[in-house]
Amino acid sequence: MINNTQSKGSAIKGIIGTKLGMTQVFDANNKVVPVTVVSAGPCVVTQVRTVEKDGYQAIQLAFGAIDPRKVSKPEAGHFAKAGVTPRKDVAELRTSNAAAYQVGQELRADVFAAGEIIDASGISLGKGSAGVMKRHNFSGFGAAHGVDRKHRTSGSIGNRTTPGRVFKGKRMMGRMGVEKVTVQNLSIHSVDPVANTILIKGAIPGAIGATVFIRSASKFAISETITKAGA
Repeated sequence: MINNTQSKGSAIKGIIGTKLGMTQVFDANNKVVPVTVVSAGPCVVTQVRTVEKDGYQAIQLAFGAIDPRKVSKPEAGHFAKAGVTPRKDVAELRTSNAAAYQVGQELRADVFAAGEIIDASGISLGKGSAGVMKRHNFSGFGAAHGVDRKHRTSGSIGNRTTPGRVFKGKRMMGRMGVEKVTVQNLSIHSVDPVANTILIKGAIPGAIGATVFIRSASKFAISETITKAGA
């Protein structure tokens, strides 16, 4: 279950979708543009949060069919209250325009338009066990004579008697990937309302078939809010 939130900003939009893969298209100047194809939605609004009741404004989006038997009773009750069938993924989107949405409303790819700037979040590819040079960009040891055969190791990981332990969070080798990654300020190349797909310039996190969360770019939304406040 996705648990994303978007704070600050004005009328921020968002949608959950499935990454279909990458391809390339031609722009107006006949130049090749690498794009990621996302099957966006359909998503349904399962909850609208208000300042009076929740202390902030937001909408909750649900996406993806799931067997009702695989949903817990609290989740099943939540979907039943919204009058929709159980969904696989749920995400919350903070927006000052929450009052414009209604519970049960369906959102599709056409919530966005070509040229809009967005942020894309997803679970990155798993790359297995990796050393510190690949996982954390360590420089490693020198490659000249006189260095033991430990060129790609991390070196010292702490003191001896004091404190006598390795501090939690120490950057070491281990599993790489399979974590939430957000790529900011991507541009939408085009939107196909019929096929319900969005073409995003560049790459976004996740494997083919992975669930991704697309929303209005937070940095642009914050700058818009500052501009309005100073106007």
